[in-house]
Amino acid sequence: MNKFKLILLLFSLIQIPINLLGQNTPKVLVFEIRAEIDPRMNRHVQLALEEADNQNVDYIIIDMDTYGGAVNDADDIRSMILEYEKPVYVFINKNAASAGALISIACDSIYMEKGANIGAATVVNGVDGAKAPDKYQSYFRSIMRSTAEANGRNPKIAEAMVDENLEVEGVSEAGQVITFTASEAIKNGFCEGMAESVEDVLEINNIENAEIIKYKPSGTEEIIAFFLNPAISSLLILIIIGGLYFELQTPGVGFPIIASIMAAVLYFTPYYLNGLAANWEIIAFGVGVLLIAAEIFVIPGFGVAGISGIILTVGSLALVMVDNDWFDFYYVPTGDLKSALLATFGGTVGAIVLMFVGASQIKSSPFLKHIALNETLQKDEGYTSSFNSDQILVGLTGKAYTVLRPSGKIMIDGKIYDASTRGDYIEKGEEVIVISDEGTSLKVKKHEADKLVE
Repeated sequence: MNKFKLILLLFSLIQIPINLLGQNTPKVLVFEIRAEIDPRMNRHVQLALEEADNQNVDYIIIDMDTYGGAVNDADDIRSMILEYEKPVYVFINKNAASAGALISIACDSIYMEKGANIGAATVVNGVDGAKAPDKYQSYFRSIMRSTAEANGRNPKIAEAMVDENLEVEGVSEAGQVITFTASEAIKNGFCEGMAESVEDVLEINNIENAEIIKYKPSGTEEIIAFFLNPAISSLLILIIIGGLYFELQTPGVGFPIIASIMAAVLYFTPYYLNGLAANWEIIAFGVGVLLIAAEIFVIPGFGVAGISGIILTVGSLALVMVDNDWFDFYYVPTGDLKSALLATFGGTVGAIVLMFVGASQIKSSPFLKHIALNETLQKDEGYTSSFNSDQILVGLTGKAYTVLRPSGKIMIDGKIYDASTRGDYIEKGEEVIVISDEGTSLKVKKHEADKLVE
């Protein structure tokens, strides 16, 4: 008998850890949507869902309090939630208005705090908050309707949250958009129950002893958010423009262009990762810089290329800061647009001030004297920049081998040279005369036999 009891005791001791191993502790990831729905929130949700995959969680709970935001970003978020394989619950602790209502309806279950609201999803523009044209309302009605259908909710009610002209019998009359309180949402199937906290949501769903993982952006994401600050963006714009200017003024030094490139990377990367900077805006910036360089080094004077380059460069710096669709700013909030323009203007003005005030100090600094040539090397002292110093070409005549507009090629005694005029256009085959041979290109003018050579 004693032996039998001992065997039972040993069996029990072995069975306890086996049972514990067999019990899987549920893992729940909680992340917040407590700001405007925009590209930044779009990325925030994407990263949170990726973290949920990495952690292999069993449930996701969204802690929501938002008045809405951009329709396109809300559509992206609701698609991510609908396609997610694990259950996604939303806890509305204050508001789920407009785009927030769409995201909530996309979740598998909705729980609301007493006093919370959901609805009021009429589409408005970002300038003055006026109601958007019907084509925008129609699109948003359709995705509200289809999202409600996907989760077994009344599509007519979801549509009436957008359009005040729709009447839902027993729910709302024509002339007002639907906005539900917690009790009204429960009554009409748009809320599974009231809750006071995320823990209440878990208790309602009998999810016991759960491991709660609260998603927080990584250090990298916090750095990215830091560089999205308009004040920091303005400072980076100053460095970008100022660096380009000083490099063009003192080519070969290297430090200004390195600073400009680093500032450009720090400026564009955060906006690109958050979906604000489009590829074409970054390309426009690069084209603008090339046009400015071409105007300075290739094309004499300052004309169309230079002005176009400045417009493209400065314009692209401003555009990457706002969520525009090409040049459609309909959904861009006025505050965002003002911030972008102020940051760009401040950075540009700061760069101009730096150009005029700091140029002389920088050029005369002891550090720069060690790496840059400040003295003028006179021709009568034996210095020359001519690449054709082995022969005298000034005064010789030849023919335009290509059209000079104003740069091109000429032929003298069967040999081809790079050449440019003082701004005049010379057609191919016309006679030219060399008036200067300093630098890598000859300076020429149209040959007129009745005039003396300069």
